[in-house]
Amino acid sequence: MKNYHFTVIVQQDEEGNYLAICPALQGCYAEGETPEEALESLKDAIHLHIEDRIERGETIYEEIISERLNIAA
Repeated sequence: MKNYHFTVIVQQDEEGNYLAICPALQGCYAEGETPEEALESLKDAIHLHIEDRIERGETIYEEIISERLNIAA
């Protein structure tokens, strides 16, 4: 079993719910009432996403560099 490493982002929406996103896996996201709940749901979504890609023989791309940028606007 291979270990994968992905950056995830958690954001809060206008209604106060949390959205956890894995940018490296297009369309892979989860929601929750707390950041922890969103992250736990995202872990499940990532696991299922990877299993599906493996079954289909698709490549799973991993990040090479992840950087936080500070932009003034």
